[in-house]
Amino acid sequence: MSNNKITDVDYTNSAVDQKGRKSNLSMFMVMLGFTFFSASMWVGQQLANGLNWTDFLWALFLGGLILAAYTGALGWIGAESGLSLDMLARRSFGTKGSWLPSAMISFTQTGWFGVGLAMFAIPVAKEFLALEVTPDTMPWEGYLLVAVAGILMTASAYFGIKSLTIVSYVAVPAVAILGTVAMIMAIRQGDAGLVEQFAKGTKDLGVIAGAGLVVGSFVSGGTATPNFTRFAKSAKVGLWTTVVAFFVGNSLMFLFGAVSSIYVGGNDIFEVMLNLNLFYMAVLVLGLNIWTTNDNALYTAGLGLSNIFGLSKKTMVIISGIIGTLAAVWLYWNFCNWLNILNSTLPPVGIILILHYFTHRGKETKEKVVDWSAIVGVVAGAVVANLVHWGFASINGMVVASICWGIGQLIQKKK
Repeated sequence: MSNNKITDVDYTNSAVDQKGRKSNLSMFMVMLGFTFFSASMWVGQQLANGLNWTDFLWALFLGGLILAAYTGALGWIGAESGLSLDMLARRSFGTKGSWLPSAMISFTQTGWFGVGLAMFAIPVAKEFLALEVTPDTMPWEGYLLVAVAGILMTASAYFGIKSLTIVSYVAVPAVAILGTVAMIMAIRQGDAGLVEQFAKGTKDLGVIAGAGLVVGSFVSGGTATPNFTRFAKSAKVGLWTTVVAFFVGNSLMFLFGAVSSIYVGGNDIFEVMLNLNLFYMAVLVLGLNIWTTNDNALYTAGLGLSNIFGLSKKTMVIISGIIGTLAAVWLYWNFCNWLNILNSTLPPVGIILILHYFTHRGKETKEKVVDWSAIVGVVAGAVVANLVHWGFASINGMVVASICWGIGQLIQKKK
């Protein structure tokens, strides 16, 4: 009789051991690919329209600093503990209480996966197949593009961290090099430099508001950072790969979107390349850019649903992929605003994971069924983040969640 066990290469319900740890370069590529998010280019367009060049750079720096601090802390925790977001949530929210953050992140990431598919299929259908695509009309060829992209991206999430790494190794250099070349070509064809071009537009944003857009662009996805950094060789590697990736990756996406807006119109590097007659490169860059974020999103959704339903990560990835693919076009036209609302519900989850980890570090604690202080903190933080229109929505939510959690912990200690 064979005693061989089937190894879970994704360590769904356990800490990643030393055999499962990846090289520093692999981790950096995965994290950089994670931050290559096409929707960030849309934010770049808003920043270019509302800020001059100097304020644009300050907004990128300030917003990037906040994002780096938040995701960097989660990156350190993931690498040091070897645990996924959902396994960490079992400690801070309780075994059944963790279903709330798992459900929240699975729902949002499946939604963004579907939106990402449509973000690829709709522009390609319009430009390559010359199809008329509107909120009410989508020809079958467009749905076929969605289906093919959905199958490919679901497959890379299905095979786990190894395939995520392979996709990142291919996509990250391609997107960074081709995107930068196209951006430089667009600037050279313009009749003014960056400073002059950025001086045009409404200029109705302040640096703080701009930084808020930068933070909001990826703070929800960044909450899933432990899912990937748990494969890093050390906590320091988890920290620096995350911090550098968020500064470099996000900044590139914002620049691509900003330059496309001020020089050739549109809102992403795809349209820049089209205007430079680089159609096939445009399709390649758009597809790879979306792929690197989409497979990470679906991988995260699979882990979250596995925690709730007790089924394997691979099974839940397939189910999430099918749902996201079938709903992609509808999500794109109808659900982006709702997804942005849901985005602000995730930072309260992340800050509670951070606070619990560092206040219980090195201590043996018994897992609860539900930690109500964490649940109340997330709900209250999410409400404040969505309703208080002052400062940074995500930070507002994190502050409220921290206060609620802290008070709850003090009450529990007195019992």
